[in-house]
Amino acid sequence: MRAKEVIEKFRQTGALLEGHFILSSGLHSTSYLQCALVLQYPAAAQEFGRAIAENFRGDKIQLVASPAIGGIIVGHEVARALGARFVWTEREHGEMTLRRGFSVSPGERTLVVEDVVTTGGSTRETVETLHAAGADVIGSASIIDRSSGQADVGVRRIALATLDVPGVEPALCDACKRGEPATKPGSGR
Repeated sequence: MRAKEVIEKFRQTGALLEGHFILSSGLHSTSYLQCALVLQYPAAAQEFGRAIAENFRGDKIQLVASPAIGGIIVGHEVARALGARFVWTEREHGEMTLRRGFSVSPGERTLVVEDVVTTGGSTRETVETLHAAGADVIGSASIIDRSSGQADVGVRRIALATLDVPGVEPALCDACKRGEPATKPGSGR
């Protein structure tokens, strides 16, 4: 699946929004990817999952893990395509954790999958949580990379498409300076 096809699927489903947004990282941006709008279509989720899985076919992945909530759908589809088990991490008292009885086996070959990477924070925290639990984290992947390849998550990382739409600190945001109201459409409200 080529990057142009990925972005086109976001456009077709209304998942690529333009305006003044507050990202989950706290940064402001002129565009926002509302992945839930594209992932509500199982065929699109399956296609993204298969495309990500192709990049890790030879890595003998046993477990796919995603940070909740954004990565759950695509992570599950990647696990299905790889014939692997699937779990997710979530925050508890501000820390990323494995909950709901999820565990990993020592050395379990693991791939971390996210919907969108901006700063890489959630992915990096998930990688660290899994390492601490004994997993062998082989790599990470996302549908979209908003960091232009700059996010460091501590392991090899791929994305199906990269968008070069910078996120800026609120104090540096031109839309804020113009007095335009910002919206936070994501789940991290």
